[in-house]
Amino acid sequence: MKLRPVLLVLLILVGFYYLSTRLMPAGALAKMMRAGVTDTNTAVLNGPLGHFGLTEAKAAPALDSEEEQNIGVYKKAMPSVVNITSTEVAYDFFYRPVPQQGQGSGFILDKDGHILTNNHVIDGAQQIEVTLWNGKKYKASIVGTDPTHDVALLQIHGATALEPATLSDSTGLLVGQRVYAIGNPFGFSGTMTRGIISALRAVQLPSGVKIDNAIQTDASVNPGNSGGPLLNSHGDVIGITTMIATNPNGNADQSAGIGFAIPIATAKAVLDDFARYGHVRRPSLDIVTIPIGPDIADQLGLPAMPGILVERTLPGGAADKAGIHGGTQRMYMGNEPVMLGGDLIVGFEGQEIASPQDLSNALTEHHPGDVVSVTVYRGRKEMTFKVTLADAKVAPTGPTA
Repeated sequence: MKLRPVLLVLLILVGFYYLSTRLMPAGALAKMMRAGVTDTNTAVLNGPLGHFGLTEAKAAPALDSEEEQNIGVYKKAMPSVVNITSTEVAYDFFYRPVPQQGQGSGFILDKDGHILTNNHVIDGAQQIEVTLWNGKKYKASIVGTDPTHDVALLQIHGATALEPATLSDSTGLLVGQRVYAIGNPFGFSGTMTRGIISALRAVQLPSGVKIDNAIQTDASVNPGNSGGPLLNSHGDVIGITTMIATNPNGNADQSAGIGFAIPIATAKAVLDDFARYGHVRRPSLDIVTIPIGPDIADQLGLPAMPGILVERTLPGGAADKAGIHGGTQRMYMGNEPVMLGGDLIVGFEGQEIASPQDLSNALTEHHPGDVVSVTVYRGRKEMTFKVTLADAKVAPTGPTA
């Protein structure tokens, strides 16, 4: 009884051998095993070096679903992406003007020719030129800038058949979502790269400005991508590519698999301010400050802790109305005259304030008219004030917050 299974297996093997070697034509089994593979032709090239046999596909294989999605994103978004060339005049040793050009990217917002990009792409430029996807070039003017969020709004005139980008919502993004970046890296226009959302985190720009909820991605971005769109899998804009993280031991800024984009929700808020007020409204305490380290604070009779000293307040401004005091004693720090004796700000809405940048970052989370708590030391006495934030456009001249 135990031999029956063995005999059955042997019978199957013999039958398969006979079928594959006697009844089927040569190569038929191989063709069966390659079912679904593109048919091929054989071509022969003849020449002085001999002949070469080439196996060529009869036709290109059909695109898979992932490739179709990539192509769909590119076709949808590419007509709205622009290249931006900014020209700034510098001077050589003999004080002769030398034009210097920078490259960046941007994308079209509407049929009127408004274009969104990074502020650092056009900062300091005397001339801005925009090149559309079809190669046509136009001079651009600056409508508004927001260095705090690294956003700039440009406009070109006379362009027809513009294709505005579709803006999505960036508030519900998730790590792992597929994203695409299109721009002008190293001057190679119309370049698209793909990756995922690697993280959503607060990052600090080289200027010291902090961007909350920045989109981190491993999609390859390089110099020239700045200002271009970061897209979701539907080809809609979810962010503005703004910065790359580079290898600190490298000699050139280039992709290291970590790039950052400003959420499109942030850019929409900036655009709303441009439309409503003609400028970006910034909350302000209406004060002029100087940073104070622990050593200097102790010398001034303040607690030995870092903070920012209120040098003066704008009369009738937000801090002045709340009861925060500026300095009353004129002294010199190096060659600079300063007013000492004012309050030392160490906290804002429960956040520790150790530098002017800390206060600036904390203020960006609020709006003019918000009531906030500010913690100060007056001498060695800790005090907390409720302050109604003002609009920064009426802040005093000089370093203010």
